[in-house]
Parts: sequence; structure tokens; C-alpha cells
Amino acid sequence: MTTSAPNSNNSISERLAVESRKAILKMTHAAQASHVGSSLSVVDILAVLYSGIASISPATVTEIDRDIVILSKGHACAALYSVLGLCGYFPEEWLERFCNDGAELNGHATSIKCPGVELSTGSLGHGLPYGLGIQLARKNGLIGGRSYVVMSDGECDEGTTWESALIANHHNLDSLFVIVDRNGIQSMGSTEETLALEPFESKWRSFGWTVRSVDGHNHDELKAALVAPNFGRPTCVIAKTIKGKGVRFMENQVLWHYRPPNDQELSIGLDLLQGKSH
Repeated sequence: MTTSAPNSNNSISERLAVESRKAILKMTHAAQASHVGSSLSVVDILAVLYSGIASISPATVTEIDRDIVILSKGHACAALYSVLGLCGYFPEEWLERFCNDGAELNGHATSIKCPGVELSTGSLGHGLPYGLGIQLARKNGLIGGRSYVVMSDGECDEGTTWESALIANHHNLDSLFVIVDRNGIQSMGSTEETLALEPFESKWRSFGWTVRSVDGHNHDELKAALVAPNFGRPTCVIAKTIKGKGVRFMENQVLWHYRPPNDQELSIGLDLLQGKSH
């Protein structure tokens, strides 16, 4: 990562998350693109994965037994792109051209010519079936490596999610990990108003998964949940998050699912991320 730490006591993953949040605000502002709130809620999860939990780096990104990270909630691609760019998977200058005509980085996660993006996503419910298929093939082929599928809570409305959960348990795919960005908001309202998911933990557990609930912005809790024993079963980490986390006026606001920040909001948001009061 080429950025400097705002606090020398912060861990590498925490520094990465802060710098990624700044990049997300700048990217969505410059492109006048949406999903800033969704990106801010998931970025801690991605920062933890790419800071050492997932065995993947720019040098190993094509190795057959690498760990694979799939951002199933592809609309939050600004978070993924910012983390990858800051970690050196591609030039940071690409972030400045986010969502422009002909640019390398499209408005939903796109794997074509983009190192580190394992799957083009955006149509929700496709990430887990893909990760399931990879780990089933690896198990049958005696190939190592884990798959980490980062999902939205809203896409747990999709039937493909639960079909995949059944199949993963049936085949004892203990190298398959799901991390659900449980911010409680989807599209135009809350998940519980749209299609109730609770009791969410119990649902995953009843499908035979090892389930852990954590604070999705606490890096120590995320790391602990992802390295703890999973008893030979696939693992679901329910990461309880805040949509728009880090930028106070965006937090828990449905508005920021679609609206990009204007000039003033960008300035205030960057100040808040630097610890300045408003």
C-alpha cells in the first residue's frame, strides 16, 4: 500500500480501510456514481481479507491454489477497486478514471483486464454459486486454497444463495467462507421491511454452516472469526455493519445507496475521515 497511516498505532488493515474510504468518496464524486453507502459499509471486510487473511497478493494473483475473494455485491465495487489499487494490483491512477467511458474500472465489479477481480458481479445471488463451484472443483482435484464470498444481506433474498448453502454443507466444503455485509438496508428500505431475514443466524446454522456474528467494522473480530476452527463445515460470518460507515451524515441513510456526494459533501466527508469535526 502506498499511502501513509493517519495513526501509527493502527494496524495495516485499519490504515487500508481509512485510505480506501477516502478513495471511495473521491471516486464516486468524480464519476457521479452511486453506491457510496454500500461501499463504505463493506470496506473493512475487504481490507481485512486483503491485508493477510486471504492468501493472495499481486504476485500470486494467477496461481491455481491462491485464495479467492469474490465481491458478490458487485455494486459496491468502489470499495473493491480502492483496496486493490492501494494494495498494488493495478496502478492507483485507474481509480481516478473510475466509471468513465473506456476506463479500466466499470461501475460494477468487472474482471476483464482488472487484476484481482475474480468475477464480474452486480446481478445479485451469483457470487456464492461461483465460489461453491470453485471449492467443489478444488476438493475433487485435490487443489488447495480457500474462497471468501463477500455478500450483501439483501442478496440473501435470492434462492441461489440458499441452494448453494445446502450444496456446500452436503459436500463438507470447509474451505468456503461467506461474509455477509449485514448493514440492514437494501435499495429503497430496510431488509426487514423488504423481505425479513431474521432470525438470520439460525437460518444459516440450520443449513449446516458454522456461523459467527461480529462487528463488521472491528478488524480484530473479523480476523478472529475467519481463522477460528470451523469443524469441517463451511463458514458464514455475519458482519454487522453501518451503511455509510465513517462519514457521519451518510450513516444508516437509504439516500446514499444511490446518490453521489457533491463538492461540499466530499470535502466534509474527507475531513471526517481525517478526524476533523463538523
